[in-house]
Amino acid sequence: MIDNPRLELLLAKQGRAIAIALVVVGILAIGATGWAVANPETTTTPQFDEERVSTEGQTSAIVVQDGPLWSDGDELTDSSVYFLNTTPELTVEPETTLRNETGGAAIEDANVTHELTLRFDAVRDGAVFWNESHQLLRESPSVENGVATSETTLDIESYRQRQRQLQREVSGVGTVELTLELRVEYDTGRHQGTLTTTTPVAITEDAYWLEESLSDSASHSHRSGTIRTTESRSPALIGGLSVLGTLSLVAGAIVARRSPTDIEAARRAVHEQRYAEWISRGSIPMWIGDYHVSLDTLEDVVDVAIDTNERVVHDHQRGLFAVVSDGVVYYYSDRGLWEETAWPEMDLQDQSAVVDADGELPTGDVSELDGIDEFADADDPDGFEDDEEVWEQL
Repeated sequence: MIDNPRLELLLAKQGRAIAIALVVVGILAIGATGWAVANPETTTTPQFDEERVSTEGQTSAIVVQDGPLWSDGDELTDSSVYFLNTTPELTVEPETTLRNETGGAAIEDANVTHELTLRFDAVRDGAVFWNESHQLLRESPSVENGVATSETTLDIESYRQRQRQLQREVSGVGTVELTLELRVEYDTGRHQGTLTTTTPVAITEDAYWLEESLSDSASHSHRSGTIRTTESRSPALIGGLSVLGTLSLVAGAIVARRSPTDIEAARRAVHEQRYAEWISRGSIPMWIGDYHVSLDTLEDVVDVAIDTNERVVHDHQRGLFAVVSDGVVYYYSDRGLWEETAWPEMDLQDQSAVVDADGELPTGDVSELDGIDEFADADDPDGFEDDEEVWEQL
């Protein structure tokens, strides 16, 4: 039934439990397959909107007299340099843009405040030891189409004179630097913040300029919703569960049908395989040996064979394992004692008639035994000489 005696013994001991476990696994796997098909995988992904606030200080100046470069009334915009005699006043125009980058729409309902400051710093060895600030602008313009704009004009000549005055005061100690600072406060309804940008202002005898651009920006994100995505579960997972369930149920049925019921026979088969090198098949006559010692297990018989350097003979017809040593027969049989192994096992339940031990044989039956010499007396020369002949006759 099963080629591996150890597996046969395991199934004989635990076959029922193994079959139940396999059936349970199969049912669970089939149930999990149905659940996986009926419940697709749902993924929830948060959705975010991004708001961006950017500001820039644009500069411009009107030409006040004709010259070789420009004519009176010309307007210079975001020039890299301005001349004092032709453009003595500089207009600074802070502009702040507010947009919802995710939706690509302008933010209308927002508050913006522009603050522009000109600062004089007295510096020595890179450290400021004195400063003076002039607030040029503080305004909260209205936001139109997502843009807030302010404007102020600076008299550059007056600030040049102030810088020279301060420079004379700190002469030999440090230098006076001029800095323009733009500060923007904003509130979009979802986010609040401040942008600050500065640039040094250089003023010479003939010209002036901003050394850096007045620009800065910031981005903010906020959760605006949730995206739910539904997808069927992995075909490999569904197929694997289905195959596992089917195989488990089939294996459970096979184990339940084919599990050996005789544990002792299965254990004996394991021992036979384990001690095969010490066991030979053969026929053991009843009259062999002067003494017969019944042992409890096949291992005991093998131990005797090892100790006596003899072999174990397996008489399959008698269901007997025996070692003969010095006239003593050491044996093991699941049929019982030595004498009980002499006759093969027979099922008498199928007999059509049962004879009562205390009854009498029918006359016809007795007459049928007349003339049969198979059970002649042992002393009769015509009878059988020994038990072996009786066994062979049977």
